[in-house]
Amino acid sequence: MSREGADHALRTRVEERDRISGDLLDLESHTSYQLLKGAALRGRTLAAWSSAQQAMALMWSLYDAYRAVLRQAEKVRARRPRPGQAELEELTFLLAGPSVRLAAEAKPVEQRSLRPERDEALSLDETVARMDRAFGAVGRTLTEIDTAWTALLPRLESAAASQREIARLSADLGENPSGTRHQAELDRLRSAVTSDPLDSASAASALDRLCATLDSLLADLERADTLRRSYGPRHAALLELVGSVRDAEAEARRTHTVVAAKILLPPSTAPRATADRLAGDSAALDPPGAAPGAGWVERARRLATVERAADDALRKARATTSALLGLMARRDELRGRLMATQSKAIRVGLAEDPDAAGRFTRARQLLWTAPCDLNQAAEAVEHYQDAIHGGPR
Repeated sequence: MSREGADHALRTRVEERDRISGDLLDLESHTSYQLLKGAALRGRTLAAWSSAQQAMALMWSLYDAYRAVLRQAEKVRARRPRPGQAELEELTFLLAGPSVRLAAEAKPVEQRSLRPERDEALSLDETVARMDRAFGAVGRTLTEIDTAWTALLPRLESAAASQREIARLSADLGENPSGTRHQAELDRLRSAVTSDPLDSASAASALDRLCATLDSLLADLERADTLRRSYGPRHAALLELVGSVRDAEAEARRTHTVVAAKILLPPSTAPRATADRLAGDSAALDPPGAAPGAGWVERARRLATVERAADDALRKARATTSALLGLMARRDELRGRLMATQSKAIRVGLAEDPDAAGRFTRARQLLWTAPCDLNQAAEAVEHYQDAIHGGPR
């Protein structure tokens, strides 16, 4: 190397040394690296971390040898302001030759040879390349472990928070703290995830099931707590709803009686009578202010069941009334179509046509006979319209 070339190579290597030092320190300060250093690992994660630690040890060993060569090169360069031939030859060897000595690895006896293990000589470029491969291996291991932890640890914390809330609400409501029986499972999963995140597929499935169970328990307790705070008004609203069902079913029965006298109805149109049963179910609930015969969770479930049944009964009773009135409207609509068609028959001179007149008489008889068979009446009106409008005969 020339003096200028040696100076340039030395400056470049010093900058490279400082950058590598920063990268190694950043790697060691990585959050997952620090967690793994103190963790009791097992399984796949233990094997991967052991390999990563070996790679990390190799990196520092190579880095120390790399720094030693650079320190020697700096000493050689500092001997004289203008290095002579001897210094340039030594700098050339240190900066470009196989100047890094890597001690032979100590092997277990079963892997040794009777021949002596030779130290390895590397150039600075080869040393950096080998450090880079080790750095990449450690980084990939940390990334894989960190990905698994990132996916599962927040969910474990969420499950733990749900369990704490379950315990609090259970105490407030006087319920048995059912969520505590899942503590052992939660502890087991936390241990599995923290000690072997690389083999946590089964733990993830079990965590899914546990979270679903805890969410369900928490939802029940939250509903029970909401009920406890507003039980009086909600119970009163239920009684009012049952009263509305009673009124709606009574109206459906009255409408059914009126319509059945005029329209031929199938048995399925008979209104249901559920108000008495709902009233009994409502009365069976503990009155406001009384100590619940059942826990608040069970009371909330029973109240919600009666509320849903009452809402359904009210909807069906009103739908029945609407459908019955619709049948009356259908009969009136058919009567109007028949009379409008007769008016047209008079205008076009078909009123006295025997076939048309016979069809008219049958349709009118069906529509003005009680109870009216709407299906037959609709068919008769259509036949009469066909006769007047030129449809099929």
